Amino acid sequence: MNQCIVCEGKLIESFQTSDNKKHWKCLRCFAKFLDKKHYINSDIEKERYLEHENIIEDDGYRNFLSRLSTPLKDKLLQGSRGLDFGCGHGPALADILIKDGFDVDLYDPFFFPDEDVFLKQYDFITCTETAEHFFEPAKEFKILHSLLKKNGWLGVMTNTLTTDDAFDSWYYRRDPTHVCFYSEETFKVIAEQKNWLYEPISKDIALFQKK
Repeated sequence: MNQCIVCEGKLIESFQTSDNKKHWKCLRCFAKFLDKKHYINSDIEKERYLEHENIIEDDGYRNFLSRLSTPLKDKLLQGSRGLDFGCGHGPALADILIKDGFDVDLYDPFFFPDEDVFLKQYDFITCTETAEHFFEPAKEFKILHSLLKKNGWLGVMTNTLTTDDAFDSWYYRRDPTHVCFYSEETFKVIAEQKNWLYEPISKDIALFQKK
């Protein structure tokens, strides 16, 4: 590895090897990320996603997603058009937002591979439990930036690492589809690079506004 996969900074160092998988750490944005030689192939990745019980009607799942949808809705005008980016096979968040009066398109490379979304711009984009799966986060955040209208909002939900000492025992890094791990500092650097307003909602939820 010669640069950070999130901020593209050159100051990276070997971080930790867990379960025979090497991880790197960026000294600029403090992201931790899996060495590319450990990335799984797309067939295995899809099989893993199909194991997720993301049932649209499940109240527990909807309550989980409402931690992002509730603060996001406070930022939006009624009828705003959005994109659920990386929505998975059970797009419950889009269903929540549609029922609240918003128009929402779906995109997921495995389950809703509608590339017409890349020809549009949106008032808001949601990215829930998705950013940790990005093989190329720098590229993906550039795409998200291009898809947002001026003053549009991006909502990100991903489990963040608070202390490096907890990494080895952290359940989140054990998922073979999770390759990139963020911190509050990582989000600050992403926002700085994109000239976004950054508004942390909780440890695992952040809102960004395109200026």
